[in-house]
Amino acid sequence: MLSALRSGRLSMGPFVGEFESMVAAKTNTQHGIAVNSGTSGLHLVMRALNIGPGDEVITTPFSFVASANCILFVGAKPVFVDICPRSLNMDPSKVEAAITPRTKAILAVETFGNPAYMDQYAAIAARHEIPLIEDCCEALGTTYKGRQCGSFGRAGVFGFYPNKQITTGEGGMIVTDDQRLAEMCRSLRNQGRPMGWRPAERVAPTGAGGAATGSWLRHERLGYNYRLSEINAALGVAQMRRLDQILKKRHESAESYFDRLADHPELMLPTIEKEALMSWFVFVVRLSTRYTGEERDRIVEGLRRHDIGAGDYFPCIHLQPFYQEQYGFTRGMFPIAESVSQRTIALPFYGSLTSNEVDLVSQTLNMMLTRENIKRT
Repeated sequence: MLSALRSGRLSMGPFVGEFESMVAAKTNTQHGIAVNSGTSGLHLVMRALNIGPGDEVITTPFSFVASANCILFVGAKPVFVDICPRSLNMDPSKVEAAITPRTKAILAVETFGNPAYMDQYAAIAARHEIPLIEDCCEALGTTYKGRQCGSFGRAGVFGFYPNKQITTGEGGMIVTDDQRLAEMCRSLRNQGRPMGWRPAERVAPTGAGGAATGSWLRHERLGYNYRLSEINAALGVAQMRRLDQILKKRHESAESYFDRLADHPELMLPTIEKEALMSWFVFVVRLSTRYTGEERDRIVEGLRRHDIGAGDYFPCIHLQPFYQEQYGFTRGMFPIAESVSQRTIALPFYGSLTSNEVDLVSQTLNMMLTRENIKRT
């Protein structure tokens, strides 16, 4: 971090390059392109794949809103399909059924970091000769059937917001084996400068008040200021160096919750395929189907009153006010996603959770469930 501050070069420098190489190596991909957020990364991939007005992209309604927003950013239409109630990822059969002549990509999200069906989505995309975009923002370090998340699609996108496995404060990373797509994303993140541009090509200003010349001021396409700073990248490099330790601690935190809650009759815990090795983004439990959304909300509020930071991950994207008002989505269109979203509770989760803290969360959750059951009688 101090090296980045003292270097005098706070953008497009060696820490960005090292961070890109480390994430690409971890995911067994050829190229890493650092950006200022996972959302920016998804947007750039859409642009680089020439997805635009009139095109359709198949995706999930059960995700953070950015995964669908990036489709709207390029003027395309998100085509939602319902989810599998076990994995919470898209139902592969519904993905294939939704493909039309206008479908230009499948954007598959590893919901809560669960990689289930990624190989099936890739096979569907290959059969229909369309790209798979892997939103792996929640899955850094997760493997599925021996493959790293981020390596299943034409491109994968990670996010490094503070709640992720590692954080750069704000930041994201595109990974791909497609060299041309990588170069296009590098150009687009950097104000549309020429593909292949590197900082060393910049011509220094000359004379008092002089202006830079050369490729630094050449812009070949509409681009964006989506660069990641050297300071952010330095944070990423430091955390990538101890990623295995970070993931081990998160795994231990998840196991602690499984130990306390696995036999609870009112809860459904995360269902992980045996072929998956999770890196654990969050720990989300579901209430049994006899609970309503209102009851879930009261349980969450009860946890918060006892200083336990619980959340309702995720509200369905198609029921967000903007999507309903602008695109006419209504309740009942994706019943599995809607049912799940009314009953999910994200429990406090981080690598340094202590056994006493997990006990406190588990006991308080049980107390809130008991309270709701008493209200029914």
